[in-house]
Amino acid sequence: MTKRTGGQILVDQLKINGCDRIFTVPGESFLAVLDALHDAPEIDVTVCRQEGGVAYMADADGKMTGRPGIAFVTRGPGATNASGGVHVAFQDSTPMILFIGDVARGDRDREGFQEIDFPAFFGPIAKWAARIEDARRIPEYVARAYRVATAGRPGPVVLALPEDMLRDEVHAVDRPRVPPVAEAADPGAIQALFELLKDAAAPVAIVGGADWSPRAATHFANFAARHGLPVAAAFRRQDAIPNDCPVYAGQLGYGPNPQLQQRIRDADLILAVGTRLGESTTDGYTLVTPDHPGQMLVHVHPDPNELGRVYHTDLPICADMGEFAEMVDGWDDDDLARFAAGEDAHRQWLDWSDPKPRDGVALDLGPCVAAMRDRLPADTVVCNGAGNFSGWWHRYWHYGPMPTQLAPTSGTMGYGVPAAVAAALRFKDRTVVAVAGDGDFLMNGQELATAAQYGADLIVILVDNGAYGTIRMHQERDYPERISATRLENPDFAALARAFGGWAASIATTAEFAPALDDAIGRKGIRLIHCRTDVEQISNATTISALRDKARKG
Repeated sequence: MTKRTGGQILVDQLKINGCDRIFTVPGESFLAVLDALHDAPEIDVTVCRQEGGVAYMADADGKMTGRPGIAFVTRGPGATNASGGVHVAFQDSTPMILFIGDVARGDRDREGFQEIDFPAFFGPIAKWAARIEDARRIPEYVARAYRVATAGRPGPVVLALPEDMLRDEVHAVDRPRVPPVAEAADPGAIQALFELLKDAAAPVAIVGGADWSPRAATHFANFAARHGLPVAAAFRRQDAIPNDCPVYAGQLGYGPNPQLQQRIRDADLILAVGTRLGESTTDGYTLVTPDHPGQMLVHVHPDPNELGRVYHTDLPICADMGEFAEMVDGWDDDDLARFAAGEDAHRQWLDWSDPKPRDGVALDLGPCVAAMRDRLPADTVVCNGAGNFSGWWHRYWHYGPMPTQLAPTSGTMGYGVPAAVAAALRFKDRTVVAVAGDGDFLMNGQELATAAQYGADLIVILVDNGAYGTIRMHQERDYPERISATRLENPDFAALARAFGGWAASIATTAEFAPALDDAIGRKGIRLIHCRTDVEQISNATTISALRDKARKG
C-alpha cells in the first residue's frame, strides 16, 4: 500500500461504491477532497450556487437512482444551509450522504470559526450522524454510511470531516462495494395476505414510499390490475405505478378526489405498501386512523421499526419493496376472485383529472396542464416544491413510470428548480419540467446558474400570483380579509431567466400558454414560461371569494 491523503481515500471509496456525481459548494475545509476529485474523471462534480440547492439536488439524485445522492458542503453556514435537504431526505426516505468539512481536530470545543457539533445538530434528522477522526477509518465509515443510507427505510447520513484529518497521509485498506440488501417477504405472510384478500369485499391499496423502485412499480401494477384492486398513491408518490394502469385510483394528500377519500373510508382491507401512512397521506391521521376500527390493515415496509410504530397493524410484512411486489405478482392466486372496484376507481380518477374550464378566469391552469399532457412525453420528469400551484399538476398531470415525479413529501419550498437541474443532468434524453410558484421559485431560483453552467435542458413553468398562496388560503379561511405577511412584490421573472442565458415568455391568458409551450419545446437550454395568474384563483378547488363567503356563513 502507498500512503494517501484522507481526501484521496474518501474519493477512492466513493468510486468503489459507484458514485458518478456529487453536488457541492466548495469550501476550504475540504480542499483535500477537491484536490482528489481533480484526478477522478469518473465522478462528475456539479458546482451549485447555494448549499440548499446542493442538498436538494442530492436528494433528487437519490430518488432517481436508488443510490445515495452525494453532497459536499463546508462547515457552519454551509452545513446549516444544507440542513433543509437532509430533512427532506429523512421525511421522504431518500438515500443520501452529506459530507461536511469540519474544523481541525485540535481546535474543537473552542467555538472556533464556523464550528458546530454536527453529530448533535443533525442527529434528529438523519439516520446516522458522525465525525471521522482517523483517516485510516474512512473506508469503514463510508461503507457503513452506504449501508445505513440504503438499508431498511432509506434516509440521509451525515459525516463530518475535520480538515486536518483529510490532509493526513496514511495507509488505509479499501472496503469493497457495499451491495444492496434485499429482504424477501415471508411466504407465510404472503399466504396470509391472500387469505385476507379472499375474505375482503372492498380492499384498497395505498402505495409508494420507502424503497419503492421501478421493479416494485411494475410487479405491483401487474398484481393489482390482474385482481382489480384499486391502487391509490401516497402523497407525492404519484409515479409509484404508471397512471395509465387500469386500476390506478389517484393520489392522496392535499386536495384529493373526494370519491377516493370515501373509497378509503369504506374499505374493509387496506394494503399499505412502502408508505408510512403519514400525516399528509392520511389527512392528519383521520382518513386512516391509527387504530382504524372496522378495517384490516396489512402494512408492508422495508423497516421493521416502522411496522406498528404509529398504526395498529393486523398483518405486518417486513420486506424489500421489489421482492414483495415480485412475490405477489408471481403468487398462485387462481382462486382469488377479481374485484370490479379497480376499473371503477380508475374511471373516477380519469374524470377527476380531466380539467374543466372555469368561466371568467383569464389564465386557467387546468387547461394549461392539459396542453402539457398533449405535447410532452409520458416519461417527462415533473419537479416541484411546495405551494398551492403544485395542486394543479398533482390533480391534472398523468405521471408515467418512475422516476417521473420529484416532489418533497416534507412540503419544503424551493425544491423544484434544484431537482429539475439534477434530473436534467441525470436524464439528458428526457424532458424535465420544473413547476414553481413565485415565492417557491425565489428560494432557489439561483440554481438556474448551475443549469446554465452545465448546459442542462429544462422547462420552468413559473406561476406568479403575487402571494405566498398556501398561507394566504389558510389566512382567508381562518382570518378572512385580514391579509398579513402574504403579499409579494416580484421581479420580472422572464428578464431574470434571460439573464441566465435562457429563453422566456410572459403570459396572462390561457390561450397564450400552448403557443408559448410549443416555442419552448422547440428550443434547448433554460426555458421559462412566466404565468401571471390572479390570486383569486387560490387553488384548483376554490377561490378567495368562496373562502370568505364560507367564513361569513360560519
